[in-house]
This record gives sequence, C-alpha cells and structure tokens, in this order.
Amino acid sequence: MISIQLSDRVKNLPPYLFAAIDKMKQDALAKGVDLIDLSIGDPDIPTPKHIVDAMKKAVENPAYHRYPSYEGMLSYRKAVAEWYKKRFNVSLDPSNEVLSLIGSKEGIGHIPLAFVNPGDVVLVPSPGYPVYPVGTLFAGGESYFMPLKEENSFLPDFKAIPEAVLKKAKLMFVNYPNNPTSATASAEFYKDVVSIALRYNIIVCHDAAYSEVYYDNEKPVSFLEIEGAKEVGIEMHSLSKTYNMTGWRIGFAAGNKDILAGLGKIKSNLDSGVFQAVQEASIAALGTSDSVLSDIRKTYQERRDALYSGLKGIGLNAIKPKATFYLWTKVPSGFDSSSFVALLLDKAGILTTPGNGFGAPGEGYVRFALTVPVERIKEALERIKKVL
Repeated sequence: MISIQLSDRVKNLPPYLFAAIDKMKQDALAKGVDLIDLSIGDPDIPTPKHIVDAMKKAVENPAYHRYPSYEGMLSYRKAVAEWYKKRFNVSLDPSNEVLSLIGSKEGIGHIPLAFVNPGDVVLVPSPGYPVYPVGTLFAGGESYFMPLKEENSFLPDFKAIPEAVLKKAKLMFVNYPNNPTSATASAEFYKDVVSIALRYNIIVCHDAAYSEVYYDNEKPVSFLEIEGAKEVGIEMHSLSKTYNMTGWRIGFAAGNKDILAGLGKIKSNLDSGVFQAVQEASIAALGTSDSVLSDIRKTYQERRDALYSGLKGIGLNAIKPKATFYLWTKVPSGFDSSSFVALLLDKAGILTTPGNGFGAPGEGYVRFALTVPVERIKEALERIKKVL
C-alpha cells in the first residue's frame, strides 16, 4: 500500500460548506427526523414542461451524442444574446462575447486559473459564495475579503480597501442579487465597480445567478448595462435558479471577449463542453414566456412573505429580500451562527445554513432558503416558535 498524500492546495481547503450541510441532512434523515430542509438553494419546483419536452426530443438526435463544441453551440450563444437584448437591452456578439458554462459554479471556479498568478490578489465579497476564495486558492492567488455589512446595505466599501491591495488586485468578484444576504445593487454601484476596475486594471467577474428571482416587479439591473462594463469584465449566469434546472448543469458567461477567450482556454483543456441536447433544451428555456417565470416568482414571493412575517412575529430579525430565494436572518441573543443552526436541527428538525460558513462577516446570521412549500414553512415556524 502506497502512502497517499493530498496536495497542499487540497490540504489547505476549508471544509466545503454545502457538503457539510448535506452530511448533517443525511445524519438527521437516518435518525428518522421529519426534516424541513431550508438550507441549500436547490429549487423544489419542477423544470417547466416545455423545456423537458425539448430535452426529450434533442436526446434522440444522434448528432448530439458526439463531442460538443468547447465554446457552446452557436445557436445556444445566439439565444443567450437574444435574451440579453430582450431582458437588459445589452447587445452581445454571440461569436465571441458569449461562452457556455457547465453551470456558473464551473466558470467561477475556473476563471482565476486563466488570469491569477501566485501572489496576485483577488477581491472577494464576504459573506459570499465559497467558490470565490476556493477558485482563488487553486490558482495560487490571495483572497482579500471585502466585508458585506448590514449598515452598508451589504455592499462592499471600496474606500476601505488599501491602495496597496487595489494595486495588486488582478480580479474582483461581485454578486448581486447577493447570496447569501439577498441584497440587490443599483446602477450607481456598478458604475463604481467599473471606475475602480479601469483605474487599477482589475478584471471584474459579476455572478448574476439570481437576476431573475426578484419580487414586487423590482427587476435587478445587469452589470453589462453600465457604460464601460464590457471593457473590464464579464457576467455569469446560471439557468439553474431561473428555470429550476440545477441538475442540468448549464450556464453562460457574457461580456469582454478577451476575458472569455482566457476562460475558454482553461475550459478547452479541462472539459469537453456541455451536452448539446442540454444546450438545445436551454434554447427553449431562454425563450420561456414571462408568464411562466412570473408564476415561479409568485410562488417564491408567497413563501417569502410567509417566512418573513412568521420570523418577525417570533421576534427574529429577518431581512426582507427584494430578490433571491433566501432570507438572511440575525440569530437570537445568546447564540452564534453555528449554535443556532444546531438548535434548530436538534430541537426542531429544521436545517438552515450558518452565516459564518460564508465567511467571518456572516457570523451572527443564518440563511433560510425558500425551497419548500408554504405549508412546510408554516410548520417550520411553529416548530421554531416552540423551541424559542
């Protein structure tokens, strides 16, 4: 038997938050707990039927059983460009300003490999999606965490970043609507991002996975709508949240052609593209009637309203989201993030996500996901009320 030694980059990885939560879930289910899972953002609403039907038809096409193109089918990239024009009035050249992704997580994890050298700084929001610092670690970069604080509407304070850090920064991640805080950003904020990126020569990667999960008809803006955005960055989208396609693993990046070309070089060496039948179904997804999407948003809004009012009624300080399907909530006095999550799991059979798992500034919060029906949300609220 040889001695198996992990690489230093793997040894230095923090425990992956959602893998740890999944283990907690499996342990609870093994004990027979009637678990209400409000932790991971995995939509419980089925993929719309017309998308599934398009997939069934495409799977039968033998042409799609061979290797796909690395950058994605041109027809898929054209559909993305048409969606951008319709949704944001942003013009994209599908030949070089759109790149297919195996879900936006894959693109986020790979983009540091294209541009970050050992010792380069990457500006990372915290609390934030764990893949931002992990991708940075794999590339040998150094994460500089930008705290997202409630008093600043969960936006980074660029003035607080030292000049020396900005000069060393190679890449900046931003994410609005935000996971986990559910905060949204204005056009003015993105103008600041573009200005800083131009001044310090920083590549911007905007993670816009939740742009279509919004409430009260307050549509989030796109980073690419801002003048100069295409000079400095790209925007990544996922079909997972908008169309309930988490298991399909498809997304796209759009924007600066040279940044996309760099990311494409990594992808062509590490993956072989997205199954073309999935791309064909995704063309159908991108053409989905807004009435279908409105119904999905209505479902989430009913859940949001039920959970928000219920948590407030219990005395918990929840933040009412304008977008995403998360509620970022302060833990009660006497608890930290982890102990409150443990209490809800052990005493109420409710699984949530500890805020500190998204980074140190998330301490003192938990994240609730709106991925169960209203009836189960009401049941969860009753259980929490009894525990507290």
